[in-house]
Amino acid sequence: MKKVIIAVSVGIAIVIGFLVFMQNVNINRLGAEPYYVQVNEGKKMEGKTGTGEKYVYYEYTLQAFDKKGQEKPVTFTANKQLRKEAFLCVFVKGDKVSSYQEVALNEVPVKAKVNLQSSSSS
Repeated sequence: MKKVIIAVSVGIAIVIGFLVFMQNVNINRLGAEPYYVQVNEGKKMEGKTGTGEKYVYYEYTLQAFDKKGQEKPVTFTANKQLRKEAFLCVFVKGDKVSSYQEVALNEVPVKAKVNLQSSSSS
């Protein structure tokens, strides 16, 4: 009886741990490399859902820099227009952006920041 209670308790703990993990971790960021970009004008695009409803999204093609300052061109979409000149951390898997989030300038690594500031001033 004691072994059954322990086994059930361990099972419940595993399920709760998994649920907390799924709630707090963006799976699209797992295994992705962080790069940093500064937002410029996005290209407004239109698409249609499977039911024929129209929707608007924005496409961004930007030069991204990793923490070592290495450059990589990235293209990604957002369902809203992003704040112009905002800094983003984009998560790149291969050649695709899997996720992004806005970051403050002081969160951008030094080498990426130098490259972003020099590319935005030219």
